[in-house]
Amino acid sequence: MTLRIAEIFGPTIQGEGALIGQPTVFIRAGGCDYRCSWCDSLHAVDSQHRHDWLAMDPEAIMAEVVRLSGGQPITVSISGGNPAIQDFAPVIKLGRASGYRFACETQGSIARHWFSELAMLVLSPKPPSSGQGTNWSAFEECLTAAKGTEVVMKIVIFDDRDLLWAREAAARYPALALYLQPGNLDTDPLQPVSTQSLSDRLLWLVEETVGKGWLVPHILPQLHVLIWGNKRGV
Repeated sequence: MTLRIAEIFGPTIQGEGALIGQPTVFIRAGGCDYRCSWCDSLHAVDSQHRHDWLAMDPEAIMAEVVRLSGGQPITVSISGGNPAIQDFAPVIKLGRASGYRFACETQGSIARHWFSELAMLVLSPKPPSSGQGTNWSAFEECLTAAKGTEVVMKIVIFDDRDLLWAREAAARYPALALYLQPGNLDTDPLQPVSTQSLSDRLLWLVEETVGKGWLVPHILPQLHVLIWGNKRGV
């Protein structure tokens, strides 16, 4: 059995969501069933990058995680692309046997039985600006598959329409902790990122949520973008 892997890197810090700031090794899966207009990880999505992906068996994947982490059992984040396209159950089983904890982020379009083996599942449904719809039935199946796992919802916000959509999603799933982050308009890894622009969008999001009395979401930046811009492998 092999899995398509775009990259494995770390240890670094988790840059967003509920585990922000936590030391993490990342396994980025290759392949996705979505094509979001503002995707910031096209190297793990578009087929034109497929020749750069590695076919790795679970043992090789965990061997690289162990090498990078120096054998310290820290959090491993499985991301993509959409990692739920593939079966990461054997990787999780191997890692958990050595004390590693696993988190996974997916848009909630495909449910996997191994969601229940995670320490955290981050469901990130895509708002209108992405150009992708959300299948709430599939989202429900993901929640069912993740029984016993901590599940949170994270939504990227680019504009007022996204924000209204996020409010509706939060009302649909009030039991899920909600994390909102301002969208990054500058995703080219070869170009510098305007920290002022990032700060302005974060301020706008705070003003449009907490500032207007919506006290439900956690508002967070993409910490890794503030530190490293769009550099890969950090």
